[in-house]
Amino acid sequence: MTPTLTLKSGTAWADAWQRCLTVAPEAFRDDRVLNLWNATWQADGRALPAVSPVDGTPVAGPPRLDRATARQAVRAALDQHRAWRHVPLPERRARVAATLDALAEHRDLLALLLVWEIGKPWRLARADVDRAIDGVRWYVDGIDTMLDGRTPLDGPVSNIASWNYPMSVLVHALLVQALAGNAVVAKTPTDGGVACLTLATALAAREGIPVTLVSGGGGELSEALVRAPEIGCVSFVGGRDTGAAIATAVADLGKRHILEQEGLNTWGIWNYSGWDTLSAVIPKLFDYGKQRCTAYPRFVVQRSLFDEFLAAYLPAVRTLRTGHPLAVEHPDDPYPTLDFGPVINAAKAKELHDQVAEAVDRGAVPLHRGTPAGARFLHGQDTSAYVQPVTLLNPPRSSPLHHAEPFGPVDTIVLVDTEAELLAAMNASNGALVATLSTDERSTFDRLAPHIRAFKIGHGVPRSRGDRDELFGGFGASWRGAFVGGELLVRAVTRGPAGERLPGNFPDHQLMP
Repeated sequence: MTPTLTLKSGTAWADAWQRCLTVAPEAFRDDRVLNLWNATWQADGRALPAVSPVDGTPVAGPPRLDRATARQAVRAALDQHRAWRHVPLPERRARVAATLDALAEHRDLLALLLVWEIGKPWRLARADVDRAIDGVRWYVDGIDTMLDGRTPLDGPVSNIASWNYPMSVLVHALLVQALAGNAVVAKTPTDGGVACLTLATALAAREGIPVTLVSGGGGELSEALVRAPEIGCVSFVGGRDTGAAIATAVADLGKRHILEQEGLNTWGIWNYSGWDTLSAVIPKLFDYGKQRCTAYPRFVVQRSLFDEFLAAYLPAVRTLRTGHPLAVEHPDDPYPTLDFGPVINAAKAKELHDQVAEAVDRGAVPLHRGTPAGARFLHGQDTSAYVQPVTLLNPPRSSPLHHAEPFGPVDTIVLVDTEAELLAAMNASNGALVATLSTDERSTFDRLAPHIRAFKIGHGVPRSRGDRDELFGGFGASWRGAFVGGELLVRAVTRGPAGERLPGNFPDHQLMP
């Protein structure tokens, strides 16, 4: 019998919101967050209603600016940029370091906001905050040599990022860009994370970091955040459709850009026997419900090994733990240990359910369907944003699940008979960020890996975005513009010698690090 669960003590949204009002009263009002531009917190924009994917609790929505106000914000950011670029590096370093100390002080509040706003389990929410802090500290310690012979850009860096990693991707990027001498502009993701980003931005602004934080629809704000002549660089993380539109705009303008787009990251199985190793990693691949740019939703399996693959895969996927990230048996119990909670919203959950149903109707074979029977939920809570894990064999070519990243806990398996079929299936999305090939012989890996169109390829192990000195980029349609990670992130947002060609994927050249 499933025990009756309750909300962990002190973790209600109301508790988190009250703590925000206490920690950063300049950035939060009783019923809304504010925009930050021209170094002032502004009660402008139309605040939209929003609910938490966790259980439908009303949370703060983004205060959406209109196009004209966004243009004013960008012009003010240019003024900040022109002043900040002349601030000596030791002072910039000290201000960023002080920001990191403030973020560390409020680490648990930032993590709790991530739980409520985007549904991350507690372990992963804290990891997102910690990766941001630890990653930027690495740059603080080593920035001198990275900036040798380099200068800030001519205008601020504009950041448009997806909702899934507000701290370890977006805040991390903002602080490194500022450390390198640039003012920074960020748009809050429409789907979640506005309170977390507002708190992090408030802590940075107190230390004198020239940051602008605005909310609004992509179509409404793109003229200001992408095309405005004041913008020195556009940094984007998101889907291919939006990324393609931005890529066209920045190419026309000749503007510096970093566009990380989705791709179908694949895991190939060929002449392989290490099934215990694979079985151990399967649950980890479902962290945060595969709502990561480096998730692996596709397995490409040698047909003759399919029975052994299933014997390793199915028991592992049946161990997955899902549910409300704050539901416990007793109010003072530790946070529950979960692999994932909800997807980002109920609309996304319905989309995934519909895609699975359509794929099965057109011939895909369901190999595994999780049930909510063992999930940890509060009695009577809204569960409309939850999707139990699903595994499908051979999704039809007409299905989005065949060629696109689902961004949810849905695995698909494709069977192949030849190495040529293996490579074709692993390259189904014309480029990816990561891939893995599990094969017993190193010589086989070395022969096949160069033909897999992914920026990072693991031999039997998953690859990730990486931290600190690890480089990151993408092949094909998964990336446009400068590569990042390590010193490449600093190079991407600064100017070097005349005629410098940055490593990256550009309209006129592709240059690997």
